[in-house]
Amino acid sequence: MMAVLDRPHELILSESQIEEKVRELGSEITNDYFDKTPIIVGILKGSVTFLADLIRSIDLRLSIDFIAVSSYGSEMKSSEVVKILHDMGTSIQGRDVLLVEDIVDTGLTLAYVVENLSIKHPKSLKICALLDKKEARKPGIELKIDYVGFEVPNKFLVGYGLDYDEYYRNLPFVAAISE
Repeated sequence: MMAVLDRPHELILSESQIEEKVRELGSEITNDYFDKTPIIVGILKGSVTFLADLIRSIDLRLSIDFIAVSSYGSEMKSSEVVKILHDMGTSIQGRDVLLVEDIVDTGLTLAYVVENLSIKHPKSLKICALLDKKEARKPGIELKIDYVGFEVPNKFLVGYGLDYDEYYRNLPFVAAISE
């Protein structure tokens, strides 16, 4: 049975486009971390699908952990209040950390997580995001995203880990929906 998007939508990225880009990102990360043992930190829940595919494309010894944050609730736009719902269980002090995010839009959540992880003294901290919605970035938010899959339009996106009220994460593609 195929996952269904039962709302009017616009296809933004196909399953094959995503698969190809994930392989490219995995290869680039493998090359950049060839002599390291990174810890891959996923931001829950959205990054799970991307992280699972990405780590299978990275040919390195690595470990994973997760951090859960919230800034949306069940709305289609950010509340602009970021809360940590679950912190990591692994110490990152002195470790090479690759933070994996599904989408960067306003940048508030990611900036908050980066600040939170930075005070834990990692050896290095880089960011990998499947999607970058630069048009939505809040003024004054400066983020260096080291690995970006796709730049996407400022629309509400679902699929491949992205949700609307916890639905549609299981779609193998990314689509835009409207309110």
